[in-house]
Amino acid sequence: MPLITANALKDSYDVIIVGSGAGGGQAAYVLTLEGAKVLMLEAGRNYDPVTETPMFQTNGQAPLRAAPTPDKALGFYDAIVDGGYRIDGEPYTNASDEYQRQFFWLRARMLGGRTNHWGRVALRYGPYDFKPCTRDGLGVDWPVSYADMAPYYDKVEMLVGVYGTNESLENAPDSSPGCLLPPPKPLVSDLLIQKAGKSLGIPAVAGRRAVLTQRLDFENLPAKLHPGNAFAQRIVRDAMAQRAACFWATDCTRGCSIRANYQSPTVHLPPAMATGNLDLLPNAMAREITLGKDGKANGVTFIDKTSGGEAHASARAVVVAAGAMESVRLLLNSKSAQFPQGLANSSGLVGKYIMDTVASVLTGQIPLLENLPPHNEDGASTGHMYAPWWLYRDQLAGGLGFARGYHIQWEGGRKMPSLDTGAGLEWLTRGSYGDKFKADARRYYGSFVTFSGLGEMIPNEDCFCELDPATRDKWGIPVLKFHWKRSGNEFRQVAHMQKTFAAIVHAMGGRIRGETAAPPQEIDGSRFIAPGGAVSHEVGGARMGSDSQRSVTNRWGQTHDVPNLVLADGAPFASSADKNPTLTIMALAWRAAERLASELKNGNL
Repeated sequence: MPLITANALKDSYDVIIVGSGAGGGQAAYVLTLEGAKVLMLEAGRNYDPVTETPMFQTNGQAPLRAAPTPDKALGFYDAIVDGGYRIDGEPYTNASDEYQRQFFWLRARMLGGRTNHWGRVALRYGPYDFKPCTRDGLGVDWPVSYADMAPYYDKVEMLVGVYGTNESLENAPDSSPGCLLPPPKPLVSDLLIQKAGKSLGIPAVAGRRAVLTQRLDFENLPAKLHPGNAFAQRIVRDAMAQRAACFWATDCTRGCSIRANYQSPTVHLPPAMATGNLDLLPNAMAREITLGKDGKANGVTFIDKTSGGEAHASARAVVVAAGAMESVRLLLNSKSAQFPQGLANSSGLVGKYIMDTVASVLTGQIPLLENLPPHNEDGASTGHMYAPWWLYRDQLAGGLGFARGYHIQWEGGRKMPSLDTGAGLEWLTRGSYGDKFKADARRYYGSFVTFSGLGEMIPNEDCFCELDPATRDKWGIPVLKFHWKRSGNEFRQVAHMQKTFAAIVHAMGGRIRGETAAPPQEIDGSRFIAPGGAVSHEVGGARMGSDSQRSVTNRWGQTHDVPNLVLADGAPFASSADKNPTLTIMALAWRAAERLASELKNGNL
């Protein structure tokens, strides 16, 4: 992949994009195929999944059997390099020392950002998710509707490749014909959960993940994605033809050398680079977005991490897609006489109303899965099936005691053995060693199912970030300080998750560690909720809206204060929904970049 250095910058570009992940990669793809000259600034190093992915190494070949360590918090083989919850010389702070009041920020300093690590769960937001306040009076509505976004969901699904099925379920939208790939077959544990769920009224349907179960139709899809643009069609056809179908070699979070899953460096950036319209500059830490005398953004000042020096790039427009919190940080650090509290912050809402997925887990042991004969359980690392939220009507009627819902993901089957395989069995075996321990390890291997609830958090005034006045990173840039506080709504939602998971385990004939004969009717959700940032679904901080005094961007991602400054990541989210945000980030970025390309061509910016 061709790259440039800081001393090879052009005098000016049409657009500078800060960030190379889901939003930045998608924006670069659209803009370059429309002919715009683009510079992409990436704070991390270059990264090539084709050559760097450990596709065939087993956990046993890695130090500590690939277990997490302080410098590899997500495990030895995880794709994230030079990043994690802690980065040397790049701290962040929390206003509280209380664990549940802290926010844990995962960052990836590499080309493609966290698209190299994510679970690839690709769920569409539904009609209720874009108008939540209209439905229950809480939070705010988005200035866009599902009808506005549906065509862009279609485009993203066709481009990146998403498997799944249409089930015609409430607020879990179907895709247009030809968008989805066939899902992989359910595992044995999936079928048991589906049966148990049916007895409880909980739907279990094919998951939706950005993994190719078959090759993309590269002969026909490019014309659907770019009608009338023969140049784009040729570029996209060639890029799609380079991607192979998944053969279930390893966990997607390692990356993929055959380009079978979605990662920005293997899906968005290759066609963008092939246009000849993209200059890609890694190791460029954006420090400030600069303004011209006309009040418009005219470029980005950045630190060239290879030399330690400061440089500036000029452009007609700037797209910020560094990840929601990093984008907020950049806006807050871009101060001027016109914007003394941070760029595009006349509303005072930059950094406010940040959200993360409400999450909780529970693991059950299922006797029916013990001592199964060896069989082929190859497949996606997780997500063959899932349970979308199913209690909309009960919730709307006020029968649940909490607002907004959650979906359920689970993981079962005989995964690749790791350091903790066979550990912690004492609650089942009462302690064993020698030949008995080996027999117990074989018996229980693959008999556990872990359920994860992923729910919607309602934005609140106590969740925000600001610049820490006393702490700077090694480049001299002020860092973020997080303020975090969950509400009773989230705690009650988690309590419902825990009861639901337990009910499914019991319906499967299973048991839960530490469970008594009579499980408690009241569960303290605060004991089981994941801390802020743990799910890495943080969104908000520069929400979109129609009123410039109550929002930061308009419906196109353009900041109200500076119309040639566009946010194209999770920062403009007005709500978090109960779905993973990445597909919506890409759909919004496609829509925003398409609009920006049109405005540039028409001379409106």
